[in-house]
Amino acid sequence: MASKRKKKNKKLSPTLLLFCVIISVSVLIFAITLQGLLHPVTTEEVNHSEDEFISELLPYAKKLQEQYGILPSIILGQAILESDWGKSELSQNYYNLFGMKASASDKKIGLHTKEYEKGECIEITADFKVYDSWESSMTDHTLLFVNGVSWNPTLYQPVLQAKNYKEAAQALQTAGYATDPTYASKIIEVIETYQLSQYDQ
Repeated sequence: MASKRKKKNKKLSPTLLLFCVIISVSVLIFAITLQGLLHPVTTEEVNHSEDEFISELLPYAKKLQEQYGILPSIILGQAILESDWGKSELSQNYYNLFGMKASASDKKIGLHTKEYEKGECIEITADFKVYDSWESSMTDHTLLFVNGVSWNPTLYQPVLQAKNYKEAAQALQTAGYATDPTYASKIIEVIETYQLSQYDQ
């Protein structure tokens, strides 16, 4: 009788093993499916997030245009490029949408950043301004164009006087807003990809 039981167990073992494998695979597939259902990453979701970011900044960008003449496409384009759609540490934690550097008297935070020196990209630690809101950041960004800098109050006037976003983007690069030698083309690409110039009317 003992030998028969042993023989019977040998026949059942592969079946039990296959059953366990099927169950394990099923559980794994269910877990992956559930994760996808709980947080699916879709093109629609990404686009919706981008639309929300633009919609959140647009009303105040239009207000700044009415007050100072700055093109909303430049505000939005720079905000998208500099803050990675408001997802950067600087924009999320410190409300700095434009990578605005801090002076000695400003409330600031030191963060790692990339700069171009003699055509080479290097990483440095720089002091950036800290704001109370994205609107405060947008106001300060526009006032930089209006008031310029201590050594040249008219440095950014060409940005305000530009007839279109292409001229404004080139004026930003010429004035030295960023050290990236391709800064103007990157701003233009963002504006054209997301059709931001429609808001300049």
